[in-house]
Amino acid sequence: MSDEITDNDILIAADNGVQDSDDLNVSNQTDEMEDPDLEMIKARVKEMEEEAEKIKQMQNEVEKMAHSTPGLLALSPEEKMEIDSRSIYVGNVDYGATAEELEQHFHGCGSINRVTIQCDKYSGHPKGYAYIEFADKDSVSTSTALDESLFRGRQIKVVPKRTNRPGISTTNRPPRGRFRRLLPRLHYGSYRPMRRSFR
Repeated sequence: MSDEITDNDILIAADNGVQDSDDLNVSNQTDEMEDPDLEMIKARVKEMEEEAEKIKQMQNEVEKMAHSTPGLLALSPEEKMEIDSRSIYVGNVDYGATAEELEQHFHGCGSINRVTIQCDKYSGHPKGYAYIEFADKDSVSTSTALDESLFRGRQIKVVPKRTNRPGISTTNRPPRGRFRRLLPRLHYGSYRPMRRSFR
């Protein structure tokens, strides 16, 4: 009886990895059908990796440029004051105006180094005013002649840019910082609330 092969033994052997030729043909056909999809996915992944590498290279170049060129933050207060003395403030600027249009409007005043239209940092919409930096100080006095001129249908305000001096405030607020603790607590006005005792 031990030499006899039963039907159960054949089924167990088939389940353990012996496949019919029909099963092999079906699996080869499905591999061939999945290969184009798999190739498309591999090609897309390769494209994405190449794009990521390009972006990484661009970021490195921008970082190198940022470290090599000194910005306005790296300037000394004297240099900032010198730049401000060559700059003007332009108010009531149309919200659709571009830097090129402002440059064209002020081109007769002198050589322009930079035009900055201030925008809201959250929405990116223009705030309605701009700063124009000229190459020389004489251009500032020439450009103030364009005060109350029309630009894109609006009457603009042109004044020399003021220089912010550190430590000088234009408000009547008490100073912030460590000296605030030394000031006595003052109540504004004559009314001081009375505490009631609860009994």
